[in-house]
Amino acid sequence: MQAIDQTQERRAKVDRRDTDPARIGAELLAAIDGDQLEILFQPQFAAADDRLVGAEALARWHHPARGRIGVGPLFEMAERTGQVPLLSRHLVGKALNAAVAWRVPLRLSLNVTAADVAAGNFAETIMAAVADAGFPPEHLVLEITEQVLVTDLAGSAVQLGRIAELGVGIALDDFGAGFCNFHYLKCLPLQFLKLDRSMIDGIDEDPRDLAVLRGILTMAHALGLEVTAEGIEREAQRAVIAREGCTSWQGFLGAAPMTAAEFAVLAQH
Repeated sequence: MQAIDQTQERRAKVDRRDTDPARIGAELLAAIDGDQLEILFQPQFAAADDRLVGAEALARWHHPARGRIGVGPLFEMAERTGQVPLLSRHLVGKALNAAVAWRVPLRLSLNVTAADVAAGNFAETIMAAVADAGFPPEHLVLEITEQVLVTDLAGSAVQLGRIAELGVGIALDDFGAGFCNFHYLKCLPLQFLKLDRSMIDGIDEDPRDLAVLRGILTMAHALGLEVTAEGIEREAQRAVIAREGCTSWQGFLGAAPMTAAEFAVLAQH
């Protein structure tokens, strides 16, 4: 019982620490200032020939006490402490600076949060980051989710439209995971549709899953959208998305997320 009580006490201290915005904010600020946040790159491949076409940037924080913190919890911490703009600027700049060193022209995909889009200077922030890094805007794709858009669709459309005018691509991410509001497809300046892994899981085994995929692709092609399939883990899945007309794919079948140095090596082959 004594050992259990001590364990519970340690957990309680961790919980109290985790709910202290001041402490969380200080730790996150120190991590940003100390460049302790890592950017991993999830390779993306052309569906037609498996050629490397780009990567999605993913943030990780290897916290000395909390362990590895992924992008979702990382931004939750930033939201609780009012540091989303600071965190976003840091990660965007870090990803762009890594990508500008790639020797071949590849696409860089960055995830966008609701707080990012809601900021009145969102378009200016992205434009400045692209210019500072010297990264070609036509090789950048911003990925947005339904959760980002639900608060102010009209405002989001305006902000994203200004960025799209620069040549930056806009992708609707995790399509199929939420309500699949088709109104987004009408009013946003989209160039890409990114299918959630839930839409891919059974396409090589279940005729209904395949029928849904075909319906989505027919709609996307009619709208002139390129389609990326997430979560490809089996060769049979890859064969189906290539046959049915997806543009690109990512998943553990091709490669797991890797460091900037590892991706630079992959890009040279």
